[in-house]
Amino acid sequence: MKALILAPFHSEALERLSRAGVEVIYESWLDIGKLHSPEELGERLQRQDIAILVVEADFVFEEVFQAAPGLRLVGICRAAVDHIDVPTATQHGVMVINTPARNAIAVAELTLGLMLCLARGIPQFHNLVKGGGWVDPVGPYRDQRGIELAGRTAGLIGLGAVGREVARRLNSLGMKVLDYDPYVTSEVAGQAGAALISLEALLSQSDFISLHCALTDETNELLNSERIALLKPGAYLVNTAAWELVNEKALVAALEQRRMAGAAFDVYESHPVSPASPLLKLENVILTPHIGGATEDTIRRYSLMIAEDIERFLRGQSPLHLVNPEVGHDH
Repeated sequence: MKALILAPFHSEALERLSRAGVEVIYESWLDIGKLHSPEELGERLQRQDIAILVVEADFVFEEVFQAAPGLRLVGICRAAVDHIDVPTATQHGVMVINTPARNAIAVAELTLGLMLCLARGIPQFHNLVKGGGWVDPVGPYRDQRGIELAGRTAGLIGLGAVGREVARRLNSLGMKVLDYDPYVTSEVAGQAGAALISLEALLSQSDFISLHCALTDETNELLNSERIALLKPGAYLVNTAAWELVNEKALVAALEQRRMAGAAFDVYESHPVSPASPLLKLENVILTPHIGGATEDTIRRYSLMIAEDIERFLRGQSPLHLVNPEVGHDH
């Protein structure tokens, strides 16, 4: 059975597939620098008799399934499946598997790093020293003191896979962790070390607020001007989730007026950031280039998840992360 892998993939997982008898064609989209059109992809799958397709960024739409009747399984190296036509895959009897929580640890650790950078001014002080601006040996003790995370309150908005990993880490630092998530129970929150609370109470009580919810109609501009006005004076915001969760105008105004002490972002209105973005002019923000899930460990984790599910598929077992369970091996 042939597999075409268009996502970055770990060598350990490639070896497992080879041992399982899969003939692998490996072309990471990051290495070849291109994404396939659905028409082009479908034609190639049919021409090369590909039964298993693994993607990260390529779109797998109706045209692909129509052009490649021999396709049996599509693996997605992400949790989201919005770039795959799952209903059409199901109609054609194609299993779709994904990799939930593949980058939860990576995003959680970046969140923690951004909080520490905000609390202690690490990027600014690095630039101060490296740029030759540190001339007074005691000046930072007098003028540039930071704060400690221990004893402070963190408010997490969303307690999915990433939020739970963040909560555990902040607990270990001695922070009080609050959470707003209408879709989790107090028991689940308690297991992660977080106390469920209303959004308004979270905003008014938290020293650090971190966003970990998906973008939906319900969460679009969840932090609007009225809710941003509820923030404690001197609060910090970290957003590694989605730019649209926050009203930009109200956020920038709060940062400019120093009603918020600072903010850190790994997501933006556009990637890369527009040169006209007001964030670039603010001194109290930390900006990273959408690297939340960008670790070698994330690639290894999702690669092994995909490899294990392909092995299960080859043995006639149901994959662990099957998106469309109505497709069985009888297809």
